[in-house]
Parts: sequence; structure tokens; C-alpha cells
Amino acid sequence: MTSDVTDAVPDEFPDAFNAIVDAPFDSALSDRYLVYALSTITARSLPDVRDGLKPVHRRLLWAMRLLKLDPAQGYKKCARVVGDVIGKYHPHGDQSVYDAMVRLAQSFAMRYPLVDGQGNFGNIDGDNAAAYRYTEARLTQVAIDMMDGLDEDAVDYRPTYNGEEQEPELFPGLFPNLLANGAAGIAVGMATSIPPHNAAELFDAAILLIDQPGATDAQVLEHVKGPDFPTGGLVVDSAASIAEAYATGRGGFRVRARWVIEREKGGGWNAIITEIPYGVAKGKLIEQIAGLINDKKLPILADIRDESDSEIRIVIEPRSRTVDPDMLMESLFRLSDLENRVSLNLNVLDSRRTPRVMSLREALQGWVEHQFIVLQRRTAHRLGKISDRVELLDGYLIAYLNLDRVIEIIRTEDEPKPVMIAEFGLTDRQAEAILDMRLRRLRKLEEMEIRKERDGLEAEKTGLELLLGSDARQRTRLKKDMGRLRERYGPDTLLGKRRTTVEEAAPARDIPLEAMIEREPITVIMSQRGWIRAMKGHADEATIAAQKFKEGDGPMFAFPAQTTDKILLAAETGRFYTLAADKLPGGRGFGEPVRLMIDLDGETGIVGLLPASAAEKLIVAATDGRGFVVRTADTIAETRKGKTVVTPRIGAKLKVVRPVTPGADYVAAIGDNRRLLVFPLAELAELARGQGVQLQRYGDGGLSDATTFVFASGLSWPMGGDTGRVRTETDLAPWRAARGAAGRMPPTGFPRDNRF
Repeated sequence: MTSDVTDAVPDEFPDAFNAIVDAPFDSALSDRYLVYALSTITARSLPDVRDGLKPVHRRLLWAMRLLKLDPAQGYKKCARVVGDVIGKYHPHGDQSVYDAMVRLAQSFAMRYPLVDGQGNFGNIDGDNAAAYRYTEARLTQVAIDMMDGLDEDAVDYRPTYNGEEQEPELFPGLFPNLLANGAAGIAVGMATSIPPHNAAELFDAAILLIDQPGATDAQVLEHVKGPDFPTGGLVVDSAASIAEAYATGRGGFRVRARWVIEREKGGGWNAIITEIPYGVAKGKLIEQIAGLINDKKLPILADIRDESDSEIRIVIEPRSRTVDPDMLMESLFRLSDLENRVSLNLNVLDSRRTPRVMSLREALQGWVEHQFIVLQRRTAHRLGKISDRVELLDGYLIAYLNLDRVIEIIRTEDEPKPVMIAEFGLTDRQAEAILDMRLRRLRKLEEMEIRKERDGLEAEKTGLELLLGSDARQRTRLKKDMGRLRERYGPDTLLGKRRTTVEEAAPARDIPLEAMIEREPITVIMSQRGWIRAMKGHADEATIAAQKFKEGDGPMFAFPAQTTDKILLAAETGRFYTLAADKLPGGRGFGEPVRLMIDLDGETGIVGLLPASAAEKLIVAATDGRGFVVRTADTIAETRKGKTVVTPRIGAKLKVVRPVTPGADYVAAIGDNRRLLVFPLAELAELARGQGVQLQRYGDGGLSDATTFVFASGLSWPMGGDTGRVRTETDLAPWRAARGAAGRMPPTGFPRDNRF
């Protein structure tokens, strides 16, 4: 900025631009955005590895503690809590703070809820909570355990944003909240996603790390089996996949709904879903599956009903009793959120407030190290309290031993305190305590109680000093404290019982098209110019002949099929293309150009069109007489570009594509020179791709047609005209020869077009 701008400032705003700095805009923006980014990362979005909380959650629980909302106390309005939080500790929007509070109270979102809510706090269907003026809340025992030690100098405090009050920097409690409840957040340039786990398993793993700080990730995973979601479900990943995710701190878990089969009278059955994946709203899930039914994307599924009350019960009804239950559920897992992926990104703030991705072992180790520090600080704090109390008790003993003189000094002296300090060698605190003592405590028995209390405190002090001076004692004490808490959240308790089953799912199997597409009969018709359509039903020859075509066009291929079929189209270049029968245009009108559905140019001719289900194998041959047998499955293409199956030599083109007749043992080939050859099918190679071998040799011309047949039944061909008669030649010995021979003239009556 120039000085002219400053000079133009009105007199009533003399300091308005004093902070303006002459600097490049990009560097100024970069510096300020960096400050914002660091603030978002360290003070908003990422949890601390030591207590697993973000600042908003920590401040919510702290405000509720100051309001004395203990589990044994009554509830208070959430509006009161939110008001205290945003007014004293967290100057952000009230709705965002309330949303964070609501999540802490939702049993389907938090594995171990930290807030006990009363009223409408939302539900698993995805409905929102009521406004904070209607709902009430208090703390749970888990939250109390997390804050245990706040009054014993276990952690540091810092001033609030306005400097009027103090708030803890983190919570000291002996509950592994980071992994037990998980966390999710998006910062600037980084994010975190931690699923919940079972607290008892985490305690077992933590005890292992106390005994063996150098334990490996594999040893930790002997105790932590995997995530434990509040909504249950099944984790279906392999043990190796889970181990890799936990070792790197990045990965994910496939979570499936839990379901059972409910049999009905008459042999019918329904699939009952009792648990759904974590983070999936039940209402949206049911809408999603109902959409599959309405769009006919899963014909083997008939209906879905929600019969849930306090427990989830979703009824999946199959189309018929013959439907395979596993196939139906496998299809739903693929097409809906009945199987969901929960990501793992263990990105947290370490003890130095530095964000980094940790392994499961490192995160647990960071929490354990924090607990050692908390134990040491609480022990030192208790020693200080004991010293203070012992000092007062020593003063009380001196007073009781010199009771008459103390009373005399108090009665006669205007300022008894300095006189008592000088005469009995008391400290200022001791003298003050004696002067504040009530008359009713001046009993002979009190001396015995004081001595007993002092002896007890001295014994406790000795034990605490030994604890502070011994790492082994600290490890033993911490394991004992963890063991006591583990009993509270053990696997035999209602809250601590594992809800999610970890078991590897069987390898995914191919879902048949019948499950995805409703099976209906159709008749596929393609014209000579490549216009394709699919009529409903299986049409007879008369119906096909009556179909209309564009002027100058006519039928080329026509055959019955099913909507579940894949249609194979073979081009003269040797490439095979695949069309979905259910995607073909309807029978009304002329259809659509097939070349728009696949990458086939207009100059390339079409040799064959047939359903892939027509035969297991095909015989293919080029105009130069070379060919082979190919499995139909090897000709199916996955893309519009098709798949090269036959690679004709230069100058040759694919000529023949025919299904291999079931039980066939011989091949018949005829050339343009009207020479017929018959040879065993075994002499023909079976390939997945290539040129093949020579079927027949020609002096001039090339191959006209080839087919397979059963030698014992003879070779048949249609007679000319509209009679529909077929002629069969059973004595084929004159034409039988080795593959690659020239052949001889066909039997009398063989079609003049040299086609079988």
C-alpha cells in the first residue's frame, strides 16, 4: 500500500491502517492460511493420543463436571450446558457444540457413551435430535473415569480464551478413550478416522505393553481382535489385512450386517437382519434396498419390511423359496450398504501436539506413557497433601500436650498467634489451625485419634515415596488400577461385551445374471445393415418374416434368447464383441444400429451373432481355410472395444462362427470350389486365440462353410424351397480324409450356396 491511502483516512479513524504491512499478497495469504491450518489441526479436528478427545468434547465434559452432572445427580437442560461451553470455553456456534454433545450421547454412534441423555437424541434411522431446549443430560460413569484425577494435579491447566477461568489441557483418567470410542475429523490437508474398539481388549493390550514395552504389533493383535462397533455386525477382512492396517495406521475394514434365516411353514423362508453396519442410517438403507426392488435390479428379491422396535429387525423376502439365501445376501452386500467400508486413519496429536499417523501399538503406547506421568503427578500431589496434613496434626499434638497453656495464651494475649509460635516453635499454618479449632474437639480422646491418623499418613507416605522411586512398583500399580477398571468394562458385562464378530468371509463368488436381471424370453433380430432389436417372447419364423425393415434392408440373424443372456457378435476381423440381451432395444420399430453399442466401424462386416449360452464351444475359421475350436467363455469381451479371438493371415477374413454340436466327433468343411471334406474333430486344435490349423486346402477360392456333427448320425442339410424337408447323408466314407485334404464334390442335392 502507498502512503496516499494512509493520508486519505478520515480523522475520526486515525489508527485504522496502522497494522497494514507492505508485502506480496501471495506470501501474506500463505502465512495467514498456515496459521489457520495449524489451528484447525491442533485445536479443532484431530484428537489427542492421550485422552482421545478434541477440544470441543473436552470442554463439554469439563463444563458438565463443573455443573455437577454426575451419574448419581439429576439431569439438566442441554441448553444450560451448551451455554456454559460457548460462553466460557469454546466460542463457536451453539449448533455445532450441541451436535457434538448429541453424538457423545448416542449409543449407536459411541461404543462407550460419555453423556447420558434424556429426551430425543436422534435414532439409528437417521432422524435428528430435538432442540437443546427440550433435551437434558448428565455424565456417564465412563466420563467420570476419564476425568478421574483432575483434582489431584494430574494434568496442566490453561486459561480460557478470555482469561477469566481455567480449563484442563487434557483428561488424565484411566480409560483408553481414543481407541475405545474412536474418532473422526477433517482438518486442513489431513484427516483422521478411528473406529471404536473393545475396552477390555485394549486394557489387556496395555498391560502387555506395561510388561513388555518393546512388544510387536503381532503381540498386541493377540489381544485386540479388531474393531468393536456399537451397532455390532461382522468384520469380514482377513487376519493379514487387519494386521497390515493396524501396523501402518492406514487401511479399512469391511463391515457386514448380521442376518439369520427364519423358516416358515410350507418351506418358505425370510432373511432377518438384526445388526447393520456402523454409520449406516437404517431408514436410508431400507430406501436403498427398496429402490433395487422398484428398479428390478435384483429380481430374486421380492420385498423388504422394517419390523424394528428397540431392536433392529429388517425382513428380507425372496422371490421364491428356491432362491439360494447366500446368493441373495451376497447380492445385497454388493448392491447396498448392508456391507460398508469403515476406514482407518490413525492420525492423532502425540504428546508434543504434533500430528502423525500411528500404528495401533504406538497409539496404545502413547496412552500408557501418559498414564505413567499421571500416576507420578497424582502420587506427588498426594505426598504434598500428606505433608500438609502431617504438619497440622503435629501442631494439634503440641496443643493437646500444652492445652492449659494454649488456652491461657488465647485468653490473655491480644495477639496470641505470635506468642504461640515463639513459645512452642509452631509454624504459621499450625498456629492458625489451632486458633481455628472448635471447642468441642478439645477432648482427651482426640489426641489418640490424631496420633492414629498421623501414623496412617506416615505409612501411606512411605509407600508413595517407594512408588515414586521404583519403576517396577509403578508398573505393578498401573496394572492393578487397569485390572480394576477392566472388571467394570469386562467381556461379561452388558456394556463391555464384544458386539462385533471378526471372521473372514468366504471368497466372493460370481453372482449369476438371473439374480441381477429378470429372466424373460426374447427373440433377437439383426438386419443386413446391422440394425438390432429384441422382441418379447420366442417368435416363430412367420412372425420374424413379418417384421418390417428399412427400405433396401432385410433380416440377417434371428434366434431365441433370454434377457439374462450375453450376445456374441463376431466381426470379420476376428474380434468378438459382447452385448447384454437386457440392454437391447425393444421390438417396436427398426431397432438401433449395433455399431453404436460397440466400437465397430461401418466398413467391417459382421460374420456371426449368437447367444453365449448356445454352446460351450465354438468352431471358428477364416476364408483361407485355417481355424480352431474356442471355448465360448474365452470369447466374451468386457468392454466396447471387443476381444481379439481369431487373427487371420493377411488377405483373409473370419468366415465361420458356429456352435460345436453336443457330442460331435467330426468336422465337415466345404470350399468355394464346391469340394467337401470330412475329418475327425480331434484333429482340430482348441485355442483361446490365434490363426488355428488348416481345415482344408484349395487350388483356388477359399473356405465357404464349416460345421460339426455326429458321424454315426450322418450329415444333414435343408432341402430347397419352402418344404422344410431335411436330407441326411449317412455314408460319408467317400469324403472322409485327414485334416488339410482337398476333398471331393458333395453328395447330390447339396445346397448350391455351399452352406450347411
